[in-house]
Amino acid sequence: MRVRYFAWLRERVGAPEETVETEAATVAALVEELRARDEGHALAFADLRAVRVALDEELSDLDAALAGVREVAFFPPMTGG
Repeated sequence: MRVRYFAWLRERVGAPEETVETEAATVAALVEELRARDEGHALAFADLRAVRVALDEELSDLDAALAGVREVAFFPPMTGG
């Protein structure tokens, strides 16, 4: 599956996207797998209150199922102005 990172998440991970092979059933389980990869991933997901997720370009929650999902995108909360 394609995993994309935006803003400071991209900076901490060190890449805008990556292809991930996973058996994770939920976004939360995927996050745990990603955290274990390296220090950059661990830093990116240190505070999940500051992370939003979209599955196949639809806003979602961390407890959402990954079955059939092709793309997961992580980004900080949006602010308007």
